[in-house]
Amino acid sequence: MKRIFPILLITLVSCCSRNSEVSAQTETTNGSGTIVLYYSYTGSIQAIVDEIQKLKNVDVVEVQPVEKNVKYEANNYAIGSALISAIRNNPDAAESYPAVEAVSIDFNKYSNVIVATPLWWSNMAAPMQSFLFEHGSELAGKNIGLIVSSASSGISSVVTDAKRLIPNGNFNDESLWINDGNRSSMPNLVNEWIEQLNFTYAEKEINTYAPMIKKKNELNDSQIYDLQGRKIDSLGKGQIYIQNGEKRVKQF
Repeated sequence: MKRIFPILLITLVSCCSRNSEVSAQTETTNGSGTIVLYYSYTGSIQAIVDEIQKLKNVDVVEVQPVEKNVKYEANNYAIGSALISAIRNNPDAAESYPAVEAVSIDFNKYSNVIVATPLWWSNMAAPMQSFLFEHGSELAGKNIGLIVSSASSGISSVVTDAKRLIPNGNFNDESLWINDGNRSSMPNLVNEWIEQLNFTYAEKEINTYAPMIKKKNELNDSQIYDLQGRKIDSLGKGQIYIQNGEKRVKQF
């Protein structure tokens, strides 16, 4: 079941301890679920997340700043630029990060994490950096997919930010970059990117894709099969296949 977690207001206790809590009640299989963490300012990232929810059974958490209705682009982008500059100048200090609403998530339920964020001044949007500064250590060892939306600027610095804030994450080789040049093709790009992720899925999801896997004793474990249980002789990069009763994707 796809669901957006409700926001519960509580008291602000510190800069990086926030004034609201998201209660993550999920129905995913323990340890094999997928969660999408996202921040959207103009609505572009929200549209991408909506598309993901059409394709996959995921849980979703929206990162929200404590201070509401801020116009980060006001006064020639002075507010947003100042937030990014503060993080750049001292990325290891909690006080460098703007306060975002608190969340309470059992990350043990998830082996897969998708981080979706806008680009601000070549870097990851400040609110998402705040969230990952606080929770990045909880994502150690998990499969991480990164989605970035920008007008035209490249996303290499956002990738660097993500790997700094989640130092022990297993990052997918390819991040998804949605920009003004390809935004009209966003649904197709999201679908293609989702299918090439090297994510671990719950057994119940694997079985919905490959009915033949229920008959493992009838299959040759060394052989590879498509999602309908038909034998495959060769694979291309990004192609999904079944081997030894597991759904996999060819990486190279």
